[in-house]
Amino acid sequence: MIDRFFLAHPRSVGESYGEHAATASRFGITMMIGGAACLVHAVLPNLFVRTASDTVKKLYAQMKARQPAFSQERPAFQQPEWQIEYEI
Repeated sequence: MIDRFFLAHPRSVGESYGEHAATASRFGITMMIGGAACLVHAVLPNLFVRTASDTVKKLYAQMKARQPAFSQERPAFQQPEWQIEYEI
């Protein structure tokens, strides 16, 4: 049971429990900071204009780099189907 709850997933991504805990914690804290910036931006739109989107892109790039099968693909946010086109 301990193996299933604490060790199986970290092993499946090639990490020890401690390595996985550190990486997941860093990602979580980064998301919390980006989320807080997004909440401030919701109230004061002139502040943190790109912080949340830059945070998501940074985390996505880091996550993608950790998955060798996906490291050669363009990020999803650069794919044409994810681009929003504005008509003026």
